[in-house]
Amino acid sequence: MDSRIAEFLDFLQVEKNASGNTIAAYKSDLGQLERSTALRPVAVDGRAAWESVSRGMLVAFVEELRGRGYADATVARKAAAVKSFFGFLASEGGLEHDPAKELRSPTTGKSLPRALTIEEVDALLEQPARSNAATAQRDKAMLELAYATGMRVTELVSLDAAQVSLESVPVTVRGVGKGDQERSMPLEQRVVDELRRYIFNVRPKMAAGPEEPALFVNRHGGRLTRQGFWLILKRYAREAGLGKVTPHMLRHTYATHMLSGGMPLRNVQEALGHASISTTQVYTQLTDQQRREQYDKAHPRA
Repeated sequence: MDSRIAEFLDFLQVEKNASGNTIAAYKSDLGQLERSTALRPVAVDGRAAWESVSRGMLVAFVEELRGRGYADATVARKAAAVKSFFGFLASEGGLEHDPAKELRSPTTGKSLPRALTIEEVDALLEQPARSNAATAQRDKAMLELAYATGMRVTELVSLDAAQVSLESVPVTVRGVGKGDQERSMPLEQRVVDELRRYIFNVRPKMAAGPEEPALFVNRHGGRLTRQGFWLILKRYAREAGLGKVTPHMLRHTYATHMLSGGMPLRNVQEALGHASISTTQVYTQLTDQQRREQYDKAHPRA
């Protein structure tokens, strides 16, 4: 294996904390790049002369992959590995110009996100209620809030206690999304009750001190992290028998259920904090698909 590829894989592991599967895939893809008849970069002192590679060579490599019958999604993944590798070489000073910067790969269709059913949401939210532990009461309030608002996980864990206005009518939570755009989201009574219980009875015992601003705190009293929330969600999903449930899936589920319940698309866009309504429209496809599935199940001649 070329030494620069080895350095890049070490970078992925040490600096990017990439998974073993990701590193193995990149190693395979870049090995294929190295062996490609479209490239064959000459070796200088035992190192491939990647600076001799041009954009045209990389385009030829992508076409070579397509000619060998790889699916568009596979070609796109291999092209992404190539772009990452040459971006690494350029940032490390090994290349004067990045030949992969403008490399285009096949466009792959965006798969529709899976949304939980109402029954699955109920099963998930029931899990923390099975315990009286302080962490379980925190988790109950946190999961209820996530589903009630469709907040991004980063917004959720970044919330400060001061951003929840329990005295307003209606009670609102102030989230800060992408581009530091702030939006206010009204909360239903069930979520308000869970937040009140947590904020007044549980959080004071868990927080490191009165100066801790975070709404949701970890076992050490500091702010809960994205990874911490993911582990909590993963455990409750497993206990509920739901299989893999991601934090973003709760956001998908919120949007889908709101549209299915009749909320106008523009209102869902505002609630999710989407800059463009086209981003929100994917959920209309999802609800149409679900309606079709329900029709096929229900109609005797479907």
